[in-house]
Amino acid sequence: MNMPENLLYTKSHEWLQRLEDGRVRVGMTDFAQSQMGDLVFINLPEVGDAVTMGERFADVESVKAVEDVFSPVSGTVCAVNEALLDAPESVNSDPYGAWLAEMNEISQEEELLDAQAYAALVASEEA
Repeated sequence: MNMPENLLYTKSHEWLQRLEDGRVRVGMTDFAQSQMGDLVFINLPEVGDAVTMGERFADVESVKAVEDVFSPVSGTVCAVNEALLDAPESVNSDPYGAWLAEMNEISQEEELLDAQAYAALVASEEA
């Protein structure tokens, strides 16, 4: 399972990358996409939407189920990866390149895991 060291992770299987100017980029982890199976649809937030830490900000549909994607921060959506609307399967082939949204004006952030702590969490869920 791929878990880049330069990212932070949530217990609900999202990743977070810190960008310049206080922005963050959020996506689904390799583990999350592998559990979902082939993605066929992604519902992204709108630029300007307020997001709340721990609450749903997007959802993904696979051949198996529809799952919510939770925001690891409270803030404002400043960009979305519109390419995913036409190619949701990009999350399956490149989960760390196929980011879902960028947020700024961050006011809260959940307790995030480094790659080693996230690997331990995944191992416990696979056991």
